[in-house]
Amino acid sequence: MVIFTQKEALIQALNLSNPETGEAEKKSKIGFVPTMGALHSGHISLIARAILENEIVVVSIFVNPTQFNNASDLEKYPRTPSQDLSLLENFNNKLLVYLPEISDLYGDDIVAKNYNFGGLENEMEGKHRNGHFDGVGTVLNSFFRIINPDKAYFGEKDFQQLLIVKKLVAIEGLPIEIVGCPILREESGLAMSSRNERLSSEQKKEAVLIYKTLKEVKEKFHLLSIPELNQLVAERFLQNPEIDLEYFEIADEQNLKNAQSKNKNTRYRAFIAAFMGDVRLIDNMPLN
Repeated sequence: MVIFTQKEALIQALNLSNPETGEAEKKSKIGFVPTMGALHSGHISLIARAILENEIVVVSIFVNPTQFNNASDLEKYPRTPSQDLSLLENFNNKLLVYLPEISDLYGDDIVAKNYNFGGLENEMEGKHRNGHFDGVGTVLNSFFRIINPDKAYFGEKDFQQLLIVKKLVAIEGLPIEIVGCPILREESGLAMSSRNERLSSEQKKEAVLIYKTLKEVKEKFHLLSIPELNQLVAERFLQNPEIDLEYFEIADEQNLKNAQSKNKNTRYRAFIAAFMGDVRLIDNMPLN
């Protein structure tokens, strides 16, 4: 493991200079795993896959300010740099860790670029987190241009983000393969998330309702209509006042449009966002 805090040093490590032209040339197949730290087994699974499929892997740890529409959420986001680096020490020297300062990615102007993601940004998370995906797109575009990876790895827990990132590389014309990886769950079924660090043991037990509800929706998807499933979910959360449902939607996996009826040729996925205290949790599950 080699740690970099400045993009110039990282770029130099990733590229060799051609002695005839003086221009940088990529020397190896590069994989990239962007994270905001507070690493858990879900992140480790992404890194392990990236190491299998690439000669060099870059892991970034950076809490991106422009994707938070809530200043308190940004302030409280878990930061565990020492613990993160200890976890990454288990990997060999194929791993490069990038810990940039804000100025390394944004300069003096910490502002997100405005993107048109073809309407994907207006669904679900976009309705509840104004400007979130502009921030995601802005920071990832910076990372992509610094690292120039062949593949970048993202977990399906943030399924909407996964589709947004695929759209981003198309918009920016970047030759990067975006690889979606399965959700990793705790033994209880709760989706692994850095935000879980902020939950007490009792809250973690209560939060399993999210997974249990998604599982029930999947089991009953072919038996009930979508309005009936929506009602079922609302009732499950009303019965559990400790956790506050922000939204539940069944959507077309391709365009994330909210579905009100079923089409046999469409693949559907259920999405939930809920608050356990002031900690916001999201999860999703394919239905058919």
